[in-house]
Amino acid sequence: MNVSLVFTRTFFSLIIVFLFTIYSYAHPEGSVLFNTVLGVISGLLFSAFLFVLDHFFKRFNLRSFNVISLGLFFGYVMGQALLIIFSTVLDVTELSDRLAPTIMEIFKIILFFIGLFLGTTMTIRAADELYVSVPFVKFSQATQKKKDILIDNSVLTDARIIDLCSTGILDHHVVIPRFLVKELYTMVEIGDETSKAKAKRALDVLKKLETVSSLELRYNDTDFPDIKDMTSKLLRLARLIDANLLTADISRVQMSSIEGVRIINMHALSNALKPLMQTGEFIKIKIQRFGKEPRQGVGYLEDGTMVVVNGGGNFIGEFIEAQVLSVKHTSSGRMIFCNALDGEHHEFSESDYDQV
Repeated sequence: MNVSLVFTRTFFSLIIVFLFTIYSYAHPEGSVLFNTVLGVISGLLFSAFLFVLDHFFKRFNLRSFNVISLGLFFGYVMGQALLIIFSTVLDVTELSDRLAPTIMEIFKIILFFIGLFLGTTMTIRAADELYVSVPFVKFSQATQKKKDILIDNSVLTDARIIDLCSTGILDHHVVIPRFLVKELYTMVEIGDETSKAKAKRALDVLKKLETVSSLELRYNDTDFPDIKDMTSKLLRLARLIDANLLTADISRVQMSSIEGVRIINMHALSNALKPLMQTGEFIKIKIQRFGKEPRQGVGYLEDGTMVVVNGGGNFIGEFIEAQVLSVKHTSSGRMIFCNALDGEHHEFSESDYDQV
């Protein structure tokens, strides 16, 4: 937990306990000891209540807080406007003399809360249309802020995201759209068997991500009711909050240049983190099939990296020791080329790379 947050909570707890204790001690009813204990317990309970509220609101980002605050302000203005109109109507029609003061107060309270509710809800719904600008002035950040990472459903169905988030590299930057969660629940209820299985797996992964305390997973409530396609929604939200999109769907990766959103490929990230063999290093590999060239064998490392062994074609189904000649990067990952220590050495050429 953040040290500053611990200090703030401790400081406010002590202040609250002190104030509650002084208040209870100032009342003459009961004994001094009883009032003191009552004040301490009351202060601790109130502090716990504040901590519960803090835990509930910690998933809201600053943008959501600003939108709600602005909505309350607009709602207050709208409520006051309705009260002024209501008071003017009463004065013009002289209904104030006919209605009881209690009924008039009830009507005023109802009108005020109607205005407050409408102003707040309308502001929240139009959150993506709110812009604050000053003519001839452009605001820019003094430092480059690290972008948030928007996660789509294809990543949630991949359990590797749990291990990735547990490393701490994505702490405080992972954002989950609310409309994506709603879509997953809808698929669980009315989807076919394949869709239900994927949606359930995604929801399970999401629950595990919520348990990663250091991750500080956040939800975004922005929705686009006029857009039905999930990919278009994700791309528009990514542009709106200036975030990158993490996906395991190749089709979305190909749309990055068109939509102007930086899309991070989960598979490319995984391939980049695969262990890299050095030239001259010795490895032990099981030859599983023949290669394209004569006496060439092919095996695989535990992470799925293909190993092409010259002279390994005579050892199908056996473990042999080989020496690494080179490592080639391809669109599908890495390929390691070796010479079998028990076989005849051979220098790989570019034609060998193309044929494998």
